[in-house]
Amino acid sequence: MIHLKGYGLTLEQMRAILYKDEKITLDKEAIKAVQNSRRAVEKIVSSGEIVYGINTGFGKFSDVSINEKDVHALQLHLIRSHACGVGTPFEELVSRAMVILRLNALMKGFSGIRLEVLERLAYMINHHIHPVIPSQGSLGASGDLAPLSHLALVLIGEGFVWEANKHIPAANVWSEHGLQPIVLEAKEGLALINGTQAMTAQGVINWLEAETLAYQSEWIAAMTMEALHGITDAFHPSIHEARGYLEQIDVAKRMLYWLEGSQLVTKQGEQRVQDAYSIRCIPQIHGATWQVLSYVKEKLEIEMNAATDNPLIVEDGNIVVSGGNFHGQPIAFAMDFLKVGMAELANVSERRVERLVNPQLNVGLPPFLSPEPGLQSGAMILQYTAASLVSENKTLAHPASVDSIPSSGNQEDHVSMGTIGARHAYQIIQNARGVIAIEAICAVQGVEYRNELLMAPKLLKKWQEIRTFIPSITEDRVFSKDIELMQNYLRT
Repeated sequence: MIHLKGYGLTLEQMRAILYKDEKITLDKEAIKAVQNSRRAVEKIVSSGEIVYGINTGFGKFSDVSINEKDVHALQLHLIRSHACGVGTPFEELVSRAMVILRLNALMKGFSGIRLEVLERLAYMINHHIHPVIPSQGSLGASGDLAPLSHLALVLIGEGFVWEANKHIPAANVWSEHGLQPIVLEAKEGLALINGTQAMTAQGVINWLEAETLAYQSEWIAAMTMEALHGITDAFHPSIHEARGYLEQIDVAKRMLYWLEGSQLVTKQGEQRVQDAYSIRCIPQIHGATWQVLSYVKEKLEIEMNAATDNPLIVEDGNIVVSGGNFHGQPIAFAMDFLKVGMAELANVSERRVERLVNPQLNVGLPPFLSPEPGLQSGAMILQYTAASLVSENKTLAHPASVDSIPSSGNQEDHVSMGTIGARHAYQIIQNARGVIAIEAICAVQGVEYRNELLMAPKLLKKWQEIRTFIPSITEDRVFSKDIELMQNYLRT
């Protein structure tokens, strides 16, 4: 059981909630802060004091006062009007992450929302009630307004919920659970949608998948080294300690771990003095991607525990302040950085694929790893596919955060586009997995030509696992299926 309290939530805890169905509960101490901030909102409403978001319009309408009798209608209109998302929905796992993160932010006690609403969000998490949320439509600056409005629609009995890969009306789901939709009160609609949880949720999924793929890329690269009789001297600890990057040192250490006991790798001077950069510089290149992952992890874990709505009720409910914590610039930069790091991991993997299949570079392996060169093409077009994915990544890696378009009558005149960056980062990670899967298929075939019994024991186990679903290339076949199977193996 993980206690949500508005701070201290980690990526590892998110992994447990998302992938292992760990249940959540609301922290008792944090509940007190939530209740204090709600009392402050109720006091403002009853006193008639004009405060943005509680009894005013929104955005350019911030100077329009709202009568006390209309504050309920104001919240309902807000959710409906802002639910303008379009395009393919976010994956259900991203939707789940969005609910978790919005709840955790509201548990900080700065938002003036009722405990009843937070309990319903917790119920959604523990009972797998996941909103269907279109993935396009957020500027990533007044919060992820459109995506989070689709989340809020479910609370009020509108919108749709995922169920067995289908979209079920939320009203039906609440009826099945014996619950009534939530009726939003003052400020609650704004509290639900004013935040960065769409880009951050997608960012969390991105990071968790990227971390796994980065580890996988190392043992696959080690297998490629065996297929190419790579030189292990390049991983000598002293080299990497001389430069000083911890991530580089760690990659070199893990490469030696995977290659321990291999009879296929070589020492410098045995066959050649040094390898090409895509082999020799694995610690430097992969290590730099790990540096990116470290940076992104730091920013995500801050944002996962941040109060990102507006206005915020601070100092024990005594002050209500309008600010800009909803602006997604920190996550926009982090996602753009992640795009570059993961695109480069795929880039260097594709270069190793080329070395495995190119007869001028593969140290005596059959041309294109073909069982009958000329009559059969072997892995020739696998490299084409890898090159295509790498090239697509170069386009997707263009930073979304360098763009901005004014909105709301120029009141919101600078936006982050962080949600676009997060979506593109996810696509780059999927493409990178495809490239690394292709390297794995080629490396497995390459070491088989060398004699898999001479492999490092740890890599031999990986080879044997893969051979249970990827057969040896004894005849040309539809390799698209092989790539799909290898991607699924890496994904799970």
